[in-house]
Amino acid sequence: MEHYDFIVIGSGPAGRRAAIQAAKFGKKVLVVERGHRVGGVSVHTGTIPSKTLRETALNLSGWRERGFYGRSYRVKQDLTAGDLRARLDITLNHEIEVLEHQFARNQVTTLRGDARFKNQTTIEVDGEQGETFEFSAESILLAVGTVPFRPGYVPFDGKNIFDSDEILNLDHLPRSIAVIGAGVIGIEYATIFSSLDVHVTLVEPRDTMLDFIDRELIDDFTHQLKDRGMVLRFGRKAEKISKLEDGMCEIQMEGGRNIRSEMVLFAAGRMGATTELNLEACGLESDSRGRIKVDPKTFKTDVPSIYAAGDVIGFPSLASTSMEQGRIAACHALGRPAHEPPKFFPYGIYSVPEMSTIGMTEEEVIERGISYECGIARFRETSRGHIMGLDTGMLKLIFSLKTRRLLGCHIVGEGATELIHIGQAVLNLKGTLEYFVENAFNYPTLAEAYKIAALDAWNRMPVPDTQGLISA
Repeated sequence: MEHYDFIVIGSGPAGRRAAIQAAKFGKKVLVVERGHRVGGVSVHTGTIPSKTLRETALNLSGWRERGFYGRSYRVKQDLTAGDLRARLDITLNHEIEVLEHQFARNQVTTLRGDARFKNQTTIEVDGEQGETFEFSAESILLAVGTVPFRPGYVPFDGKNIFDSDEILNLDHLPRSIAVIGAGVIGIEYATIFSSLDVHVTLVEPRDTMLDFIDRELIDDFTHQLKDRGMVLRFGRKAEKISKLEDGMCEIQMEGGRNIRSEMVLFAAGRMGATTELNLEACGLESDSRGRIKVDPKTFKTDVPSIYAAGDVIGFPSLASTSMEQGRIAACHALGRPAHEPPKFFPYGIYSVPEMSTIGMTEEEVIERGISYECGIARFRETSRGHIMGLDTGMLKLIFSLKTRRLLGCHIVGEGATELIHIGQAVLNLKGTLEYFVENAFNYPTLAEAYKIAALDAWNRMPVPDTQGLISA
């Protein structure tokens, strides 16, 4: 049995950042990855592939230029699944090579295999050739990520009925697709297919979607989806999915309404990939969705020598926050100082159009009883928006009337996930409305929308007196 200072199970965003941080401390580190190559779900079936697919779809379909040249405009007339896959393979290979190089230059040992616990400090790994290895460590980090939730009533076949991992392997673009689940993954894939002129029906048992996003943003987003022909079927559950003799699929809905489409994507949730870890042997338990409970500041589990980070611990399940969680967990596991996880972090949804948000929503501000004012800017109000041919997109800022501090920043539209970082910096540094009003922004840019939105709020806010107090 070989001993390590730190063992990481999983090489996704949390695992890779934790392993490299531990190696920077001069520790002997082992990373066990069950996939064929390092990278985890993020590189192989999740974050990077879906965002690459999105970018490829927008570029080859000519989506971004249709404001100028009309809805029939195409960069490539006969777009195929092969066209989408070609760019995907190039991107994934590059990501994997970068990660392998990072592990190699930091002297992190990697092993492909399926890991399971023997006790609180020891694991067994079944290797590729059927051999079994045994390793021990002072500390172990679980960064195993998630797998798609696959209920028994869905007849998955990887040809017409897919989960969110399988959809990347489709062999042709369908004429129509029904997406079950209006969470982040479902929304992203539904809008990507819609941008490829595939007829999309979005099915969600709840009456609303993405409840953690500001409602005004969701209203604007929903209007855009309907305007381009997407069908939203909310408030009814899918009860049965069948394959018909003519090759189509049929979804029988609660209440008697049926939906027919060429393909079905079931994207209603994911589960922590903890089933094969033999958690009982180390004294840990997972919840009904396979998630592991941790201390939110240190990411330590109920077992002192075991930590967990990334999607396996649940919300927010973002690659960006997973990286920070992994690094902080490694610091605590190895007795090194670490800052607390950030209170406010940007949430990015790579739908078409993008959405990104940080801080409090208007609903949260109202719930807390804070006196506030909002400012709105439409991208079409900026010169850069005209240059880019944008007729949609908005940025919303929420300010406290008492302190004039920025409380929340919410964006829907082109470049939202990039633009959000200006709001993130101002919010985390406790900046006020005056930052946006008094500073010059590059012109023409979409970032100018910050100044427009701030001025919109300033026009309705009380004027501060010379001592910086708010006049009545």
